[in-house]
Amino acid sequence: MSMDNAPDFRTDEAETDSPTSAMTEALREEAAQEPAPVATGPVTKETQIIAIYGKGGIGKSFTLSNLSYMMAQQGKKVLLIGCDPKSDTTSLLFNGRAVPTIIETSSKKKEAGEELDIGDVCFVRDGVYAMELGGPEVGRGCGGRGIIHGFETMEKLGFHDWNFDYILLDFLGDVVCGGFGLPIARDMCQKVIVVGSNDLQSLYVANNVCSAVEYFRKLGGNVGVAGMVINKDDGTGEAQAFAKEVGIPVLSAIPADEDIRRKSANYEIIGKPGGDWAALFEALSENVAEAPPVQPAPLEHDALLGLFDSEETGADVVLTPAKLEDMCDASSLKKDSLEVIYDSV
Repeated sequence: MSMDNAPDFRTDEAETDSPTSAMTEALREEAAQEPAPVATGPVTKETQIIAIYGKGGIGKSFTLSNLSYMMAQQGKKVLLIGCDPKSDTTSLLFNGRAVPTIIETSSKKKEAGEELDIGDVCFVRDGVYAMELGGPEVGRGCGGRGIIHGFETMEKLGFHDWNFDYILLDFLGDVVCGGFGLPIARDMCQKVIVVGSNDLQSLYVANNVCSAVEYFRKLGGNVGVAGMVINKDDGTGEAQAFAKEVGIPVLSAIPADEDIRRKSANYEIIGKPGGDWAALFEALSENVAEAPPVQPAPLEHDALLGLFDSEETGADVVLTPAKLEDMCDASSLKKDSLEVIYDSV
C-alpha cells in the first residue's frame, strides 16, 4: 500500500482541535447549563393569558365564571375560553345554557360551504366574552387533537389581534395527551394557575401540572405557576401544605359552604360586586392579576402521600413482590428442557 492511500491515524490531540470537536464541546457545555429562572417581574405583554388547570370536577368552571365576571365588573376586558371537551366552562356564566362550540360550529359551516364568523362562537354577558372549543363525542376522536384544531380555528378568526386585558383558558389537568398541555408546551400563556382541594387526587393533578411546567422550562419554555386556588376548602390544610411544599402561593381559599354550593348548582353567579361573596372574588381578581409566574418544585409521589394521614392514603402499605409459582398452576411451570446434551466420547 502506498503512503498516499494509507489510513489516517491522527492523534486524539489533533482530533480535538478540529472544528467538529470544538462544536461538539460547545454543545455539551450549552446542554450542561441550567435553564434561566422564571421571570418574577411584572408581565410585559398587554394581554395576560392565563391557563387554569385542575382535576375534572374540582370547580375550575365555577371559579373562572365568577372570577371573569368580577374582573369585567371591575372594568377589565375579559375573554373566557373553555378548553374542556365537556364544553361546560361557560354554563354557569350563561345560567346553564350551552353555547355553540367552535369545533362543532366550524364543521357545520364547512359542510354548508359557509365562512365561520366570530359571532357564531363567541358570546357576551355583562362584559364577559366567552367561547367553548368543544370536542369529539366519546369514542369518535381525540380530545387533545380537538383542542389543537380549536386553537387553529381561533387563529384564523384573528386570535393574535384580539384586544383583551385577560384571556382565561380552562384546561383539564388530569388528561395527559398533547393538546391539553398546549399553553405550557408552546408558551401560549404567561402563567398557570392550579385549582385543587384537600384531597389526594386533585393535588396529584396539581403536582403533575407543576411537573409539566418544570419539564418544559428545562426545554427552554417560559411559563411559570402563579399560584393555587383552593376550592371547597374544609380547613383540613392538605392543599395549603402542598402549595407551601412546591413553592407557590395560595391565591384564594373558597370555603366548602352550603350557600355557595346551592347557588352554583342553580347556575347563579356569586362573584358580583356588593354580594355576599364579593370580597372573596375581588381579592382573587387582584391576586390573579398581580401574582408573578414562579418555578415550582413538584413533589415525589411518596412526599405527596406524606401530606395526608397514612390511614387515608395507604402510604404505610408494604409492596410484596409476586411469585410466578403463585400465579400459575404447577403443570404450566414444568417445561421440557431445551438444553442440548452431548454424549461423552
